[in-house]
Amino acid sequence: MNIIADTHTHTIASTHAYSTLQEMVHAAALKKLYAIAITDHGITMPGAPGRWYFHNLKVIPHKLEGVLVLRGQETNIIDFNGNIDIEDECINELDWVVASIHSPCIPDQNPSEEAVTNAWMNISENPHVNVIGHSGTSEYKYNYETVIKEFGHNGKLVELNESSFLGRKSSISNCKKIMELCKKHSVPIIVNSDSHFSSCVGNFENSLALLKELDFPEELVVNSSIDSFQLYLKKYTDVFKDPLLTL
Repeated sequence: MNIIADTHTHTIASTHAYSTLQEMVHAAALKKLYAIAITDHGITMPGAPGRWYFHNLKVIPHKLEGVLVLRGQETNIIDFNGNIDIEDECINELDWVVASIHSPCIPDQNPSEEAVTNAWMNISENPHVNVIGHSGTSEYKYNYETVIKEFGHNGKLVELNESSFLGRKSSISNCKKIMELCKKHSVPIIVNSDSHFSSCVGNFENSLALLKELDFPEELVVNSSIDSFQLYLKKYTDVFKDPLLTL
């Protein structure tokens, strides 16, 4: 299986990542990726960029070095009602939104499964969210069977996050369960690096090994071909309305 887009990446704007936007795009070009999404952290993450960073994303061309560049954000879920930290004036500047739970951004550090399930159920109905970020995190388990079907029903892409295999190893068994349920219910997924340094862009070795182990259907991996990725972008984003952008 070939992955043609990396849609969860961070730059120095997040302050705990170490490459510039141009370095990340260059890395994507070297890996011959079709697309990259730059998804720096939303404003409630400590060290995150300020509101004007996201408001001014429009200055970034949608095509650099032959790579489609999606202007994005990894938005933080800030409570268990599923509220997120995208500011209203920035929503229209974003092509791509990954929604994730991060412990510094949410008050309850020991939530019930019911609370986390409620958060994700509400996220599934948020029209601004494209990707469900690293939801296998062990501290934030939810009712996978119930929620994953809703993700699929509402056009959300369930992320298989390469960084989880390296920095969140306690979540690997949960990631496997989630992928098994996505396969069972024909819910589309997306494979991402969550890279915080340019050399990690386009690295998906562990994720692809898991998908192979599960005999996961390639047609459910939205970024496994340019055609399937473009279909998703045309249906759920406005990126191709950019008059300066050609396919």
